[in-house]
Amino acid sequence: MNAAGTVLSVALPVFALIAAGYAAAWKGWVDAAGFKGLNTFAFAFAAPALLFAGGTAGHAGGGGAALAFFCGAAILYGGALLLARPRIGLARAGTFALDTTFGNTVMMGIPLVAAAFGQAGLSVLLAILALHSMVLLGTATVVAEVAAHPHAKPWPLLRATLGGVLRNPIVMAVLLALVWSHLALPVPGPARRTLELLGAAAPPVSLFCLGGSLRGFRLAGAWRTALVTALKLLVLPALVWGFCLLLALPPLDTAVAVVVAALPTGANAFLLARRYATGAEESGAAVLVSTALSLATLSLALWWFTLA
Repeated sequence: MNAAGTVLSVALPVFALIAAGYAAAWKGWVDAAGFKGLNTFAFAFAAPALLFAGGTAGHAGGGGAALAFFCGAAILYGGALLLARPRIGLARAGTFALDTTFGNTVMMGIPLVAAAFGQAGLSVLLAILALHSMVLLGTATVVAEVAAHPHAKPWPLLRATLGGVLRNPIVMAVLLALVWSHLALPVPGPARRTLELLGAAAPPVSLFCLGGSLRGFRLAGAWRTALVTALKLLVLPALVWGFCLLLALPPLDTAVAVVVAALPTGANAFLLARRYATGAEESGAAVLVSTALSLATLSLALWWFTLA
């Protein structure tokens, strides 16, 4: 299969499942309670099973990819926060910065990386996922809390933030897989098969739920949405790619890191904005627009790395 055929075989099913979820929500074939149940299953059971199975499959590495990704994300987050704060205040600037860096690594990243790069790619992705929510959502939560309570004591704030992130089942599955693999503990055959069967449901169910969630988003703040989308889909992948070259990473690590950086804004960024009632409409619009436009940018990234 040529490069174009490979890209089509990976990207089109991903976006077809997203479209199916959107259509199901639009037509009322699956109601809000149904999507909530499916999302809970994917987030709390299927995706952690897939990640634990992948993380204990014997593939190593990914540290360099994680370093490149978070160096790029730190530069973009810090720059966006500093530039936006004088114009829109700290609270909304924190939301804006998170929208430019927090990608849809679970609902979209896991299925895309699994389809394009297999178990070896998932192992690299694990290194990024181990810190993705903890670092980005944790930082954004601290910024939001500081904006809401400028005189709050720092240590209780950091302790509460860390505790909340560690209760995330995705984070816990990744950390457990890393510890299990580091200790070279075996996974019994029946247990691994169970994890693989459960984990196989994660990619299609996650993508279907993502499509359903997009139905609830509306366009708002056109100029800010366009800026967030450009920074997330173009600037962040370019920064991460630059760090990959600087670190002389292997092709697989580079491909996974750049593809993860090119993912659209994740829905958790919107949920955090809604929780703190600051910039939620613009954040939801960023999720919607960046997901639609990522069909082109992710296809381009996959084409490039498949060709390479």
